[in-house]
Amino acid sequence: MTTGKQLWITGVSAVTPLGSGFATFAREILAGRSGVTARQLLPDQPESTQIVAAVDSIPRPPSCDAFWFAGRNRLEQLGLSCAAFALHDAGLWEQRASRRIGLVLGLGAEWLRQWELDALNGGDRVLHPNRDAASMIDLIQAALELAGPAVTVAAACASGNYALAVARRWIERGCVDVCLAGGCDLITPMAYAGFHNLRALSRRTDAPQAASRPFDRDRDGFVLGEGGSMLAIESSESARRRGARVYAEVAGFGATSDATHMIIPNTDPRPAAQAIRRALEDARVASEEVDYVNAHATSTPAGDPAEARALRLALGSAASRTPVSSTKSMTGHLLSGSASIEALACLAALEYQALPPTINLDTPDPECDLMHVRGEACERKVRVAVSNSFGFGGSNTCLVLRKVA
Repeated sequence: MTTGKQLWITGVSAVTPLGSGFATFAREILAGRSGVTARQLLPDQPESTQIVAAVDSIPRPPSCDAFWFAGRNRLEQLGLSCAAFALHDAGLWEQRASRRIGLVLGLGAEWLRQWELDALNGGDRVLHPNRDAASMIDLIQAALELAGPAVTVAAACASGNYALAVARRWIERGCVDVCLAGGCDLITPMAYAGFHNLRALSRRTDAPQAASRPFDRDRDGFVLGEGGSMLAIESSESARRRGARVYAEVAGFGATSDATHMIIPNTDPRPAAQAIRRALEDARVASEEVDYVNAHATSTPAGDPAEARALRLALGSAASRTPVSSTKSMTGHLLSGSASIEALACLAALEYQALPPTINLDTPDPECDLMHVRGEACERKVRVAVSNSFGFGGSNTCLVLRKVA
């Protein structure tokens, strides 16, 4: 349980298939626009295209020296961009030397991504691992001159939620004044091939923007996405002292692990439901007070009904009147970056008092019997938003965000 201290989000960054920056992301997500396209991932197969939700460009922060940015690969640039823009958005860039700023980054298979990106560019780092002296977290700290504690968190799709939970504890315990927390990930040919061979990806190649269709009866797998986000979190007292803008309160977090299978969701809804219940208890929120749920729903045949069962069990009778959507229908599945991007969708709901939709939900699956936000956003009073993130291997997490009056 929390200590009673309120933790506020005062800075946000976003690099997504729908564009960069919170305002752009929120506008596009509420407009129901898809970031899914057909792209060529394999340089030696120009005739082959894959259905993905890719990032067109990674913005370089104006304060980030070209030495630290231009010569880096896309994964390193993504992490640097997200961290720097979150600090700028929070108004903390000029104060970073005088504050204890921590960093918790959700990141999966870092070195595999680094070596693959290097190999695609003709490098040979994979043959000389001693060249990899600096990890992503070291690079970000050095480039942005951060001296606080820093760690990476690897919990598959739940990584971003775990990062926020760790950041929250650090602030509550006085380890840091401010903490950057989030996650990021990139599409690479190896990642695409791995999920394709698992038969986890949609085969709807004739209509890319219709491929990701969570909760729909005709869904056939997810669409791989990329991008990332970081949130600057600090205590309400700290935010008030410096007159910071406030996006929302990080009100609650819950987690369980069922570990029934490496990739197949648990058919028993109780562990995931327990994670949701613990998050609500941590936030001191009753199920009837939840105004919006951003579902993990990835558009897979097994995963979406499993989450629907967990939501019905966790929310009880309130499930039939609690709006639910999956923004993966627009962004694709960002893997280690998914939880932090979906927290942004909840921030958009709180900021604009409107619910992001699930697009491509033409025929709701009867097994996913929920109050879906279908096709387009709708205006609604939103005070409490819930974000589910369930990772491979049975990592079940739930985050509760609350509007600050």
